[in-house]
Amino acid sequence: MTAPAHDAATHDAPAVSARFGLRLPHTHVDTIFFNGAWQPSRGTGRNPVTDPATGEVWGSVPDGTPEDVDAAVGSAQQAFEGADDGAWPRLSPSERAAYLLRIADEVEKRADELSLTNSRENGSPVAESSGAAANAAGILRYFATLAGYLEQEDVRPFPRGGGESVVRRDPLGVCALIAPWNFPINLVMIKLAPALLAGCTVVIKPASPTPLSIRVIIDAVAAAGVPAGVVNLVTGSGRLGDVLVKHPGVAKVAFTGSTPVGRKIAAACGELLRPVTLELGGKSSAIVLPDADLDAMSRVLIKSSMRNTGQTCYISTRILAPASRYDEVVDMVTATIAAGKQGDPLDPETVFGPCATEAQYRTVMEYVESGLAEGARATTGGRPASLTGGLENGCFIEPTVFADVTPDMRIAREEIFGPVITILKYNDAGGSVEEALALANNTEFGLGGLVFGRDEDAALAVADRMDTGSVGLNFFASNHSAPFGGRHDSGLGTEYGIEGLNAYLSYKSIHRKR
Repeated sequence: MTAPAHDAATHDAPAVSARFGLRLPHTHVDTIFFNGAWQPSRGTGRNPVTDPATGEVWGSVPDGTPEDVDAAVGSAQQAFEGADDGAWPRLSPSERAAYLLRIADEVEKRADELSLTNSRENGSPVAESSGAAANAAGILRYFATLAGYLEQEDVRPFPRGGGESVVRRDPLGVCALIAPWNFPINLVMIKLAPALLAGCTVVIKPASPTPLSIRVIIDAVAAAGVPAGVVNLVTGSGRLGDVLVKHPGVAKVAFTGSTPVGRKIAAACGELLRPVTLELGGKSSAIVLPDADLDAMSRVLIKSSMRNTGQTCYISTRILAPASRYDEVVDMVTATIAAGKQGDPLDPETVFGPCATEAQYRTVMEYVESGLAEGARATTGGRPASLTGGLENGCFIEPTVFADVTPDMRIAREEIFGPVITILKYNDAGGSVEEALALANNTEFGLGGLVFGRDEDAALAVADRMDTGSVGLNFFASNHSAPFGGRHDSGLGTEYGIEGLNAYLSYKSIHRKR
C-alpha cells in the first residue's frame, strides 16, 4: 500500500477533500514535553504518522532517545521529590482532584481536534472518536470523586487490644504510562487520572502509530495549570518503551497492548521488583442462550462484538450459538454486519473504517485466509475491500462473518483484532448450556464476555460461571467505578474504580500503643 498521489485531480476525491481543509494543532513536530514545556528531542530520527484510510503520511514526531527518557523521568522525579509544600504528592487529594476537574474541562474544549486527530491516526470512525473527549473527561471527574477516600483516616485496632495501626496510602512515585493505538486517548486517561489523584507523577509513551492525539491531552494538562514536571511525554518506537520500562527512576509501569509485549514488560518488571499493571489481549465469547431475543441482540451487536472495526480488546468476537437456533443467529449476525457502512472514517455515517496500520491489515488478512483454508464459511466479507473516492490505498478489509467455525480453527482461538466475527455451534439439547460454557472458558484469555438471554436470572447464572474479568448481560459497557481487568493471558491487575486508584499507592502501617 502506498500513499496516493496528491495532484490537482486527487483533491477532487471526497476523502482527500475532507482532509485538505483540516487544521489540526499537531502534525509535523520536533518536540517532546518535560519540565512543563514543549522542548526539542535529543534525537534526529523521525517516526511518520500515516492515515490508514488513505495511505497518506500527514504527520511525524521525534523518534525519541534514551536521553529524552532521562529528561522526562528526571522532570517527573523533581516534581515528585521537591522539598517545598507545593510538590505534587504533598498537595492534598482534594487539591489534586481540583486539577483533574480543570483538565476535564480543557479536554472537552478540545473535543473536535481530539476526534479528528485520533481518526486520522488510526482510522477510528468519527462516530467512535467523537465521544473520546467526553469519556476522557468522565474518567477524570470520576477519579476526582475519590479524593475523600484518600483523605479518610484509616485506623485499625489490634485484634487483641493494646494498640492500633494508622494505615497511610502513599503514592508510588514516577509512573510510566504506555498506551496502545486502538483507543489512544482513553487508554492513557484511565492510567493518568488515578496516577495523578494518587500523587504520582508520570511519563507517557504513546504507541508509535498514534502519537499526536496525546499531544492534545498534554495541551489540556498545561492549560489546566498542572505544575511543571507532573506530566511528561516522550515519543518513539517500542525500543523507547523498553528504555522507559527499565529506567531506574520509574517506580511503576502501566501498559495496555498485546500479550506478547506484555509478557516482556512483566519479565522486566519482575526482575526489577517493580509494580506493573497489564491490560492485554482477549478472545471473548458471547453466549447466546436458547431464549435470546435476537432482534435486541442485533441492536447492540456491533458495539459489543465489532466495536472500532473489531480493534477493541474486550469485544466478544466469538458468538456461541445454540444448535437449535444456529441458522437464525448466523442470519441475524450476517445481516447486521453487512448493513454497517464501510468507508471514510471522517464520514459521520461510517461504521467500519480501515485497519489501523498496514501491518495490522496484513495480520487480519492472514487470519481471514486461514479461516477459509480451514473450512470456515464467510457469510459476508472475507476479502480486501475495494473502495474509491481517495480511499484506494487504505487498509480496508470487508467486515467478515465466519460460520461453521470449529474450536480448533485459528480464527476461533487467537485474537484477530480486526473486523472478523466467528460463530460456533453448541449443543443445547434439553436447554443445557454446559457445552457453551466449556467453549467460552476454553481459551488462554479472560477479558470480556457476553450472555444474551431473556431470563436475566438465568443469564446471570451463566455469567457467574464464565472465567473472565468482565461480562455483559444483553449489552456491554465499561463502568468507570467498577474494576476492569483480565485473567490469564489477558493481563495483571485492574483499572477503573477504587481498585484502579489503589494500583498507584503504596501502604505504610504506623503502629502505636493505646
